[in-house]
Amino acid sequence: MPPSTPVKRKRGEGQWKLGHREPLNPNERTKKDDNGLNVRARIENTYAKRGFDSIDPADLRGRMRWWGLYTQRRPGIEGGRTAVLEPEELDDRYFMLRVRLDGGALTTEQLRALGEISQTYARDTADITDRQNIQYHWIEIESMPAIWKRLESLGMITTEACGDTPRVILGSPVAGISSDEVLDPRPAIDTILERYIGNPAFSNLPRKFKTAISWQQDIAHEVNDISFIGVEHPEHGPGFDLWVGGGLSTNPKIAQRLGTWVPLDEVPDVWEGVISIFRDYGYRRLRHRARIKFLVADWGVEKFRQVLEDEYLGRKLIDGPAPATPERPIDHVGVHKQKDGRNYIGVAPASGRVSGTTLVELADVVEAAGSGRVRLTPQQKIVVLDVPDRKVAWLVGEMNKLGLQAEPSPWRRSTMACTGIEFCKLAIVETKERAIRLVEDLEKRLADITPDAPISIHLNGCPNACARTQVADIGLKGQIVTDADGEQVEGFQVHLGGGLGLDAGFGRKLRGLKVTSAELGDYVERVVRRFVEQRTDGERFAQWVLRADEDSLK
Repeated sequence: MPPSTPVKRKRGEGQWKLGHREPLNPNERTKKDDNGLNVRARIENTYAKRGFDSIDPADLRGRMRWWGLYTQRRPGIEGGRTAVLEPEELDDRYFMLRVRLDGGALTTEQLRALGEISQTYARDTADITDRQNIQYHWIEIESMPAIWKRLESLGMITTEACGDTPRVILGSPVAGISSDEVLDPRPAIDTILERYIGNPAFSNLPRKFKTAISWQQDIAHEVNDISFIGVEHPEHGPGFDLWVGGGLSTNPKIAQRLGTWVPLDEVPDVWEGVISIFRDYGYRRLRHRARIKFLVADWGVEKFRQVLEDEYLGRKLIDGPAPATPERPIDHVGVHKQKDGRNYIGVAPASGRVSGTTLVELADVVEAAGSGRVRLTPQQKIVVLDVPDRKVAWLVGEMNKLGLQAEPSPWRRSTMACTGIEFCKLAIVETKERAIRLVEDLEKRLADITPDAPISIHLNGCPNACARTQVADIGLKGQIVTDADGEQVEGFQVHLGGGLGLDAGFGRKLRGLKVTSAELGDYVERVVRRFVEQRTDGERFAQWVLRADEDSLK
């Protein structure tokens, strides 16, 4: 008889719950050697006193992220060299620092402090990210004890702003004051922060874990690891619909509904159950498959819900309806009435780029208008709360002087950009300044066009989609391209027709559709004018892209 064929064992994916505890890659070994939360003591007691050269490489390029610190890109390194250089060749001696601001909520006192920290320690840099963080640059390790002391004295933290951890929780910038809100989710956000952020039980995840909680659909819930979105149950009343497994980057996936209705007071427990599944069953062998979206895709929502109920909650969840999808994106720009009769005003910085000086001056004018609260948005915008009627026009004018427009052009309103090559070690092209110049260019080129719904333009410096390029009307992914003279220059691969809400899905990528940075204004003007010429009544940009011929999109 022929010899029997040996049974090939399926390779383990590094899932703790299945007994795969041995680290399978350098990142997992680093986390096993020492919890990232422990690096703070070394920063304060050793690195801040002895300087940059004293930092252990495993802390420098790994554990420091648990406290919001990344080394920034050394100046002068061209984008074409990003992928070929070693980490130590890309590192500068300065850091990017993220301050996590869950729900984007700030008092004017906190806002002023953020600005003063920027002026003192960060060369006046401050960017509003699409995670509702403030991100600084040029931070020296010696400054961190003083920065933490100032932040924490006012209730702000950098704990788990980065790393394989539960990152900042996105929340509606108008939670608690919107006339459209039935149930304020802030108590759930506060409870999660108190119970779980900085808790060693959840500080070693397979990779990052992004959360979004809002009654309204204003937090890009379709592309987060876990989201709770407001919904009315016909029997149980207002609560939250649970979504899991969203994410972008090189393998994008839209989150899926678990079909459950979760009351407000149970949101933290359900959140703990989902993140525990990720910790215990998440794939740790391959870094590029370590997000929860891959587990959800492999298991399916039925199994995921069953494991959540049976192994982590010990009870069945209530079935619930899907929330209605809004007809257009919600960004809160402009002047709006609050439920108490006062006003909130949403303003648009240029692609999220502000400065410490701007933040200090904004705090001053907001207080002069009689308000003490500001919030940041997941669209890189700022919302000022509690403005009395008599101060609205004055405050709008004062913020406009600061470059914060309450009535921005559609191009300024709907353009976002990631950090880009200026500071990011992963980037290939410039994005922030490019986006600012593009908006100024489009405001002149397209002054005659006012779309009835903004056409979103998102610029990203690499494939990781930090600026959500894959769900933009016009998504621009940075890469080195060949220009008309055969030269290698900065440019973008174009994705068209992505979106959230009614158009939830990823942009159409046309083979060979790439533009140089220098040609960007020409290209965007061309495709927008074709859309205006060809659209049917009420047709959205994403709908037009789906039916347009390729020549119209080039």
